Amino acid sequence: MHDEFLCHVTAYGVCGGQRVGVPLGTYRAPTLALALWWLRDRANWIADRLDPRPEAGHFPAGSLVPVADTVPDVSFVLRAWCGDPAQQESVADQLAAGRLVRIATGDETTEYELLAESVDALRMQRTVPGLVVPVA
Repeated sequence: MHDEFLCHVTAYGVCGGQRVGVPLGTYRAPTLALALWWLRDRANWIADRLDPRPEAGHFPAGSLVPVADTVPDVSFVLRAWCGDPAQQESVADQLAAGRLVRIATGDETTEYELLAESVDALRMQRTVPGLVVPVA
């Protein structure tokens, strides 16, 4: 069982013809449950900023506008992922097995990526079996 997890959220877009990543948060979770909670919290945080609920607060006139049906609905995808117990269980199983988990979705301008991985798995990848470095 892996006990500690490193989680990241990044937004990627194009600026000056180059793909650029903007870190939106990092969390070193001491437990699997907290890693999953943080990923869901960040996914909802992104969704709420991209698609705020008009009834949730006061918005200036014209600040919220509908988009074409062909535009991918990032907020819907993220909220659906958060609310799907089967997907949550799958992510938990993958993290517990020491695998990197990547949840990504995007629209025409931006890709949003949530990553999580076991700190123990990262440490194990850094070691090469059979390599012994003499210590003076």
